[in-house]
Amino acid sequence: MAAAPVEAVSDVNTTGNPTQITMAYLRDEKTGDITNLNLGELDLTTDEFILDEVDIHIQANLEDDLVKEALKTGVDLRQYSKQVEAELQRIEQASIKDYIKESQNIALLHNQITACDSILERMEGMLSGFQSDLSSISSEIQTLQQQSVSMNVRLKNRQAVRSHLSQLVDELVVPGVMISTILESPVTEQEFLEQLHELNTKINFAKELSFRETLACSDIQDIVDRLKLKAVSKIREFILQKIYSFRKPMTNYQIPQNTLLKYRFFYQFLLANERSIAKEIRDEYVDTMSKIYNSYFKSYSGRLLKVQYEESRNTIFTLGQRGAILSPAELEGPILVPHTAQRGDSRYPYETLFRSQHYALLDNSCREYLFLCDFFMVAGNSALDLFYCIMGKTLSMFLKSMSTYVSDCYDSIAIFLCIHIILRFRAITAKRTIPALDKYWEAVLELLWPRFELILEMNIQSIRNTDPQKLGVLDTRPHYITRRYAEFSSAIVSINQTFPNERTNALLAQLQVEVENFVLKMAAEFPSRRDQLIFLINNYDMLLSVLMERAADDSKEVESFQQLLLARTQEFIEEILSPPFGGMIAFVKEAEALMEKGQLDRLKNEEARITQLVRGFSSTWKQSVESMSQDVMRSFTNFKNGTSIIQGALTQLIQYYHGFHKILNQPTFRSLAVRSELINLHHLMVEVKKHKPNF
Repeated sequence: MAAAPVEAVSDVNTTGNPTQITMAYLRDEKTGDITNLNLGELDLTTDEFILDEVDIHIQANLEDDLVKEALKTGVDLRQYSKQVEAELQRIEQASIKDYIKESQNIALLHNQITACDSILERMEGMLSGFQSDLSSISSEIQTLQQQSVSMNVRLKNRQAVRSHLSQLVDELVVPGVMISTILESPVTEQEFLEQLHELNTKINFAKELSFRETLACSDIQDIVDRLKLKAVSKIREFILQKIYSFRKPMTNYQIPQNTLLKYRFFYQFLLANERSIAKEIRDEYVDTMSKIYNSYFKSYSGRLLKVQYEESRNTIFTLGQRGAILSPAELEGPILVPHTAQRGDSRYPYETLFRSQHYALLDNSCREYLFLCDFFMVAGNSALDLFYCIMGKTLSMFLKSMSTYVSDCYDSIAIFLCIHIILRFRAITAKRTIPALDKYWEAVLELLWPRFELILEMNIQSIRNTDPQKLGVLDTRPHYITRRYAEFSSAIVSINQTFPNERTNALLAQLQVEVENFVLKMAAEFPSRRDQLIFLINNYDMLLSVLMERAADDSKEVESFQQLLLARTQEFIEEILSPPFGGMIAFVKEAEALMEKGQLDRLKNEEARITQLVRGFSSTWKQSVESMSQDVMRSFTNFKNGTSIIQGALTQLIQYYHGFHKILNQPTFRSLAVRSELINLHHLMVEVKKHKPNF
């Protein structure tokens, strides 16, 4: 906007002082024709002016602060307008002077703006050039990016090829260290084992390449084959040497076995590369160990039989300390050393020898089975087949020897203990997850169970066929057959608790029935009922005493004999009270029966009988109780049982006498003079306590 006045000046006089030019311009402006001035909408003389708008403008002006102030002060608007106009002219003149004063700067600013325009024009040209250059650079960058992606793909492809080729080359190369180690180092060296692993890898790789018909394979095949033959030869010699060392007398074969386990990879190498040599080593091991185990156990079993004591009737029906063999400490304790036992002149029952023999078998079999699975890399049925190839002769020898012994054995407790030893050993092998002896355990049980059941059936039949009249002099003390049964039954029941067997329980129940019948038949041989009861009580008491030592208190046998003993004891108490106090007891029972029917008056005329009973009891009861106590203690072998019977008899006597008191207190008998002679019940109880024996 500043450039226009300057150009107007230049039309008048383009030369001269800038100040002069400016002044001339201002004069032209001042003297210009204002008559042609077009005021547009501000022209008040136009016909189109709308008076309504004048009101609006007037209203707006009236809102002005200066106008408000002027109206308030009452100033003359015309005078005030002239004053304002004069002020505006003054300000205009001052502004013109300022403009003239700054004219040089304005002209300089104009020149600078012109120079800036030219500079900006040049910069615009430069930027246009830069833009075109950037366009070309962008296309070049895209080209470079495409080339970079292509180079990256080629690099990855080359790296992949390199990795495969590098692995191929590494697998094909046979280093000199491997050759020297395989040829010269002992097989026990760790370096030999490491190089053998490497050789096995190269052999497998060469086989894989041969299937692909890789030409590079032929370059190393000959060297690899020679190294393989050399390694196989050295390994075969080493393993066979260890196997042959088993055959030396007094050799602990577990030591060379542990050595072989350290080099189990040797057999794996043979199995993968020379199956014929692997089979040779396996067959040699099986043959050697089969002979060693058979010889060892045959010798050990023979020496054990020399320290077995002979069976007798005193041992085959009694458990004693023999049951301790089933305790964990004894069951898995050290095996017997026969020559040590012979030196100490010790003798052992068959089940102890059986335990020692089979624990040695269990221990060796578990170790051997684990060795076979680990060294020969077999499992499942293959492992079992290999195990039976080694232990088959030994197991057959065991079964044959056992069959010979069992066929002539009548010690059912020994056989039953052997059965439970096998059951526990079977549980041990199951816990160790060793199935090697499962079939053998079943075979042993199939041999022992029938014999045990046969012996029990023979005992049952023997007791059933026993004739009491052929057993000699009668005696009220416990019979020896009953005692044997008690010892035998308690032994079987106590052993059978851990692994219950229903067939055994059924046979014991049959045996118990026959023994009960036998006791009744023996009791029937006594002429008096009193002796019969004494015999029955003595036998039942003895049976219970023995059974409760070993069997549980709630077992069927214990409960059965407790009921029998209680019934016979109660009957015996009535039997011994009858001679001295039978009259009173009969009267009490008769009177109580009539009282229940309300017919007690029928005894009203029995005064003489009642008088005799009262006076007879008062005069003889002390002597009768003393005599009864002595008689009971002489009749029963178990003092504790005798004491219990005496206490029961005295208690029953007091109950009868108490009943006698109650009857005589009835209205029917209250008038009897003899009632005054009755013994005070409390006094009687005090006196009776004095006669209770103490043991």
